[in-house]
Amino acid sequence: MSKNIHMIAPSILAADFGNLEKDISMVNSSEADWFHIDIMDGVFVPNISFGFPVMQAVAKHAKKPLDVHLMIIDPDRYLQACKDSGASIITVHYEACAHLHRTLSAIKELGCQAGVAINPHTSVQLLKEVIADIDMVCIMSVNPGFGGQTFIANTYTKIKELRHIAAGINDNLLIEVDGGVGLTNAVQLVEAGADVLVAGSFVFNAENPIDAIHRLKNIDVTLRRV
Repeated sequence: MSKNIHMIAPSILAADFGNLEKDISMVNSSEADWFHIDIMDGVFVPNISFGFPVMQAVAKHAKKPLDVHLMIIDPDRYLQACKDSGASIITVHYEACAHLHRTLSAIKELGCQAGVAINPHTSVQLLKEVIADIDMVCIMSVNPGFGGQTFIANTYTKIKELRHIAAGINDNLLIEVDGGVGLTNAVQLVEAGADVLVAGSFVFNAENPIDAIHRLKNIDVTLRRV
């Protein structure tokens, strides 16, 4: 996975499921880099989203990598299914993994990039012992489970702290931010050290989604990385 400044990953959870192929085609033709796929089990988070059949339908038409975010308990059971359904990146939650190092190793053995998501209340310091083994950290900037929530401002501090932890150990670590991302905070997020911006409502509720992605992709940033 090459490290860019910065990438955009529209969240399919916010797409029009009555016209999903149209929205997939829109993302394909846009400046977006990935498709962000949220899979929720109604147990780890208080919501249920789509499963692997829908993910496979997305993969069939997608021309960009699938960034799969598993908001589920015991994610190890479904890693192979994620890979078989088209995942390029598989992100599991720190809070859902009893043996995180083992899970990360299993993801990499499948040939996928390994990500770890952390909830707003979870300290980035808890990733210190496995930071060298992670390809991407997804910092949740809202409480997971529902779209359209208000961005949590402490996210900026967590990004900077995580970048400091990874410095000299995993300089290729990607930092993804998921939740409440839009033009009001995109510049500050990238300046803090974010590499990937997940955008759901901002993109799919826009009058012109392709233009919304273009504006997120082309923000004017002065990098002040740790």
